[in-house]
Amino acid sequence: MADNKPRKIIDWTEVNRRMETARAATEKGWTPAPEEKKKIFKMRAKALSQETRDKETAEEYIEIVEFMLAYEKYGIETSYVREVYPLKELTPLPGTPPFILGIINVRGEILSLIDIKKFFDLPEKGLGDLNKIIILHNEKMEFGILSDVILGVRNILLSELQQSIPTLTGIREEYLKGVTKERVVILDAEKLLSDKAIIVHEEVTM
Repeated sequence: MADNKPRKIIDWTEVNRRMETARAATEKGWTPAPEEKKKIFKMRAKALSQETRDKETAEEYIEIVEFMLAYEKYGIETSYVREVYPLKELTPLPGTPPFILGIINVRGEILSLIDIKKFFDLPEKGLGDLNKIIILHNEKMEFGILSDVILGVRNILLSELQQSIPTLTGIREEYLKGVTKERVVILDAEKLLSDKAIIVHEEVTM
């Protein structure tokens, strides 16, 4: 049923004028007590402090998986780590570059396994257990890199990262995100995953 009642026209100019008058009267006629002022300042300071911490956390830190390989420490951003998987069986692939150790089957997925020491032509230093695989991924590619021991997950302050150190050899600049003060080498996972030389995984057909 149609509503035939006449609609009241709202005078928005008058509404805005009244709101402005009320606001001015409130500001003029009300002054917070000293305790109320302290409470307001404290709340504002707390909100500003939290906002600053959130901004610093978002902009200045990265979270990494830290691992050992041949007595050296490496790190890679957790946003590119799908999982850590134990090395059980490895199938060599003849005719592939030396840094491609072979392929592994991870719950029906065939992934290439990369030895990053050989990929960067770094000198071999001692023997390792080489029994942990860090599976890296992005929207286009997945593969595993070999490690000895997973040390854990921690945050790294980006402002403290050095571009390189004199004793670091072999790792080309485009694959290096930085080096920490403790000489943990942070690898650029996105650059590694974009390298055309690394084999793309395939699904197993049963």
